[in-house]
Amino acid sequence: MTNNYYSDFESIKRLISVDCVIFGYDDEQLKLLVFKRIIEPSKGKWSLLGGWVKNDESSEEAAHRVLHHLTGLKYIYQEQVETFSKPGRDPGGNVITVEYYALIKIDEFTNQLISDYGAKWFALKDLPSLIFDHDILVVKALDKLRLKASYELFGKHLLPEKFTILKLRKLYNEIYQKEFDPANFRKKVLSLNVLERLEEKDKTESRKGAYLYRFKDVPEMEISGPVFRKSFVKK
Repeated sequence: MTNNYYSDFESIKRLISVDCVIFGYDDEQLKLLVFKRIIEPSKGKWSLLGGWVKNDESSEEAAHRVLHHLTGLKYIYQEQVETFSKPGRDPGGNVITVEYYALIKIDEFTNQLISDYGAKWFALKDLPSLIFDHDILVVKALDKLRLKASYELFGKHLLPEKFTILKLRKLYNEIYQKEFDPANFRKKVLSLNVLERLEEKDKTESRKGAYLYRFKDVPEMEISGPVFRKSFVKK
């Protein structure tokens, strides 16, 4: 028999959900995947992907389940961003939501699933207004993404396995919405010793071609640190 130590508080009724800000990268643009909401309130309006946290699962497990159900992908990189608990944030009820951002490679994503769920990829500059406080959730997720990219060389979960330094820099330009100096960027990322240069070239960027690189197979903790943040990303 399970003791109910919290019986005095059973009158407190709050639902718990997860909301996922899904980032992808395509056509040299950082994009977000959003959906036409299928239930009231705000049915038919653009929304982040979300779902309820079941009684027998953690919020992390719920986010994995929701993402897998939509994408069909089992191994999706995700990180918790923040918890939103302000009463009235959801007109449908008293809902606490735990926010996550996820990174997926668009070319691995099943387009049929997008159609089934009324989803669409939007570039950051073209993102429509979202329901409730989801616009704020996107801002918070982007801040978290930028913080991560400032601590470690970023792109493993968004770029193809093989890429040029130019393509990596363009991804950083998109994340930060600013232009990084080509020479300084190249010098810094190569000094981190986390990229492996391949004996292959991409001839689409120039007649001479540019060497392709890929991430070395090292733990993330070995490619991050405050020195990278201080010297690489400056406001």
